[in-house]
Amino acid sequence: MAQEPGAEPLVRRGEETSRGPTELSDLATLKALAQPRRQRMLQHLTVHGPATSATLARALGLNTGATSYHLRELARYGFVEEVDRPAEAGGHGRERWWRAVPGDRRFPPRSRQSPEMRLVMDELNHHAYAADLELFEQMQLQTQAQRQLRTRGVDGEVGEADPWVDAFPYSRGSIRLTLPELRAFFEEYIALLNRYKRPEVDTPPGARTVLTRFLAFPAPDAAPGAAPANRPAPHDRPGSDPS
Repeated sequence: MAQEPGAEPLVRRGEETSRGPTELSDLATLKALAQPRRQRMLQHLTVHGPATSATLARALGLNTGATSYHLRELARYGFVEEVDRPAEAGGHGRERWWRAVPGDRRFPPRSRQSPEMRLVMDELNHHAYAADLELFEQMQLQTQAQRQLRTRGVDGEVGEADPWVDAFPYSRGSIRLTLPELRAFFEEYIALLNRYKRPEVDTPPGARTVLTRFLAFPAPDAAPGAAPANRPAPHDRPGSDPS
């Protein structure tokens, strides 16, 4: 049912997913995806768009031989593909440009995963969660720096703040659902994401890549002898203090 976090970054910004969900159940494919360097390269292609092996090498502190090899392996399993050279790109025409292939890729539910597949999935998820936290912390530091410095004009007056410094909608909550309802909830979330995806030519000026994440799990069972908690948990709305 659920889409594991390692698959989500493969949906490229500004593009609609025309095909239905695809389940990644082949162990060799999952091992290819779980390789840490490939995860970092896919993340970079997702966030920043098409790149060459040299661009990825500079951005990730790798050598071009390594990035070229990993790009070929990712292409072999359908995660990246070659694209035409972007019109705004410099350099020479012999460079090969790559992009992350968009798609709704999902993993088998844990109950259908073999012991070996579970180890691979655990490794993939470990790197995916760590990468998400790193990206979030980078954005927080950039936002803090913008708030402290803020653009100053020639007269020394403080200029307008970047409106994106407040672009951190956040919500926590709990709901009581049956398993079929949880499946439906997840599919509605995916449908909402797809509703806002559009071709690059239809993306309005000022739009930015926004990273979205979805995580839902059943609350742990109460300890034996503990009183049942019937009161629903409060929902923390964007900008609210969870305390």
